[in-house]
Amino acid sequence: MADVSRRQALRVSLTTASALAATRAGAAPAQAEAVSAGPRGQYARNVEVVGYTDMDHRPAFKMAIRQRAGRWYLYTGHFWDSGWSVVDVTDPRRPEVAAFVPGPADTWTLQVDLHGDLMVTALEQIFPNFGGDPEADFEEGLYLWDIKDPVRPRRLGHYATGGTGTHRNLYPGGGYVHVAAGAKGFTGNIYTVVDIRDPARPVEAGRWWVPGQRDGEQGVVPAADRQPHTHGFCCANGADVSLHGPPYVVGDLVYLPYGAAGLVVLDISDVGAPRPVGGLSFSPPFHSRFGVHGVLPVPERKIAFANSEDVSYGKGAAPHASIVDISDPAAPFLLSLLPTPEPPPGAPYADFSGRGGWSGPHNINHHQHHPDVQKQGDLLYIAHFNAGLRIYDVSNTRLPREVGYFVPPDPVRRYGPMPEGELVAQSEDVVVDRRGYIYVSDKNQGVWILRYTGR
Repeated sequence: MADVSRRQALRVSLTTASALAATRAGAAPAQAEAVSAGPRGQYARNVEVVGYTDMDHRPAFKMAIRQRAGRWYLYTGHFWDSGWSVVDVTDPRRPEVAAFVPGPADTWTLQVDLHGDLMVTALEQIFPNFGGDPEADFEEGLYLWDIKDPVRPRRLGHYATGGTGTHRNLYPGGGYVHVAAGAKGFTGNIYTVVDIRDPARPVEAGRWWVPGQRDGEQGVVPAADRQPHTHGFCCANGADVSLHGPPYVVGDLVYLPYGAAGLVVLDISDVGAPRPVGGLSFSPPFHSRFGVHGVLPVPERKIAFANSEDVSYGKGAAPHASIVDISDPAAPFLLSLLPTPEPPPGAPYADFSGRGGWSGPHNINHHQHHPDVQKQGDLLYIAHFNAGLRIYDVSNTRLPREVGYFVPPDPVRRYGPMPEGELVAQSEDVVVDRRGYIYVSDKNQGVWILRYTGR
């Protein structure tokens, strides 16, 4: 796999380099934006391949980037291996796995976040359709790590939920981690604030959930029967109501991507007693499961990006990636929908929903609290499952448009049971560092390092 993937990356890099050379030599705009094709279904527009790492045959999932003492490090969780990797990407053309830290057995270690010298990693029970054994013992919650030595993380503490663990969390620095927790006695993940001022002894500081998530609790009024301005909560007492995360903190507010309950906004000026402020329902018209999977508020522009996650293999209601007006957090409203990706010329499928694998948006360049992450501006980067990386110009929030993409080659080796059926590319997470390098992970291959070449 390593040799095959590196040859693929080299071929595409050379193809893109030729296009860039033509552009610099004065090629016409149409030529500069020509789609380049590579091996086994690889396509690119306005994106060049810089480097690739097969991650020592451990496909990565969630990622975080950091510069330390003049060197750049990419920290990753993993899909099919319990543990975390540290990749030296100082020279993005030659990424090197510098360390692998083993995790607990039969446990998902998908997610990482960090700030300064402290890293937070999630621990979660593995879903059965991803190969998990429901009867196996597993570790859950989150670990806290000292990463002063970037390639030798030292574990400081462990927080447990008492349930299935945590999924995607936010650590923006300071004394609190904001958690999507599978807590005991609840259906779906709930919002939890964890006090880590003593990293060796993290404790819960506060929690909030959509009414109806707690076992035996009555749910909220159905969406069709609600009065206006009731914060947009819906569909409680069902498995589709679950906080995916990460919760995103802006001052005294936290924005929650809460599945079928939509976008939820809480006041956390008192972290021990979060209070609902507002929200926006997306289900219906969009599907309810992971109806809001991720949210990224951009307070200086008074907007937020929100998207769903579709796990129906293209057989369900359309997924969405949206721009929301949050100028009044008590009454957010939809500004626009990002265009649905179209297959490149010559692709052997009419649309991505029929390509195989999961389709639709997944993760965006979330880690805006990291000083080494490219700040959200006019370009929005989305890992779009079987459509690869998609790049949007969002300078006009009423009229976003796609300006680039990279569809990776299809994997040549299956590492895990997903996707079901045909083995196709499944782009999972994206991080963009402040140098402009784009990192994209995949279920069954390594991490691609890319660069946007559009104007």
